[in-house]
Amino acid sequence: MESLISLLVTVIVLGLVFWLVWWVLGQIPLPEPFRTVAIVLLGLIAVLILLSLLFGWAPFPHLRLTR
Repeated sequence: MESLISLLVTVIVLGLVFWLVWWVLGQIPLPEPFRTVAIVLLGLIAVLILLSLLFGWAPFPHLRLTR
């Protein structure tokens, strides 16, 4: 139960960080192709981190759901 709570807190904090970076990218006046590439890369990184936490690929053993 303790690892599930720490995983939930980690996912919430990572979500807030990625939302903040996404918001900052929206505020910076980048040309359209660069903004799109940056947002796609940000989404890809977020999905990879989420999958690594959920499936145990992360280098943080206390945040894994699997044993």
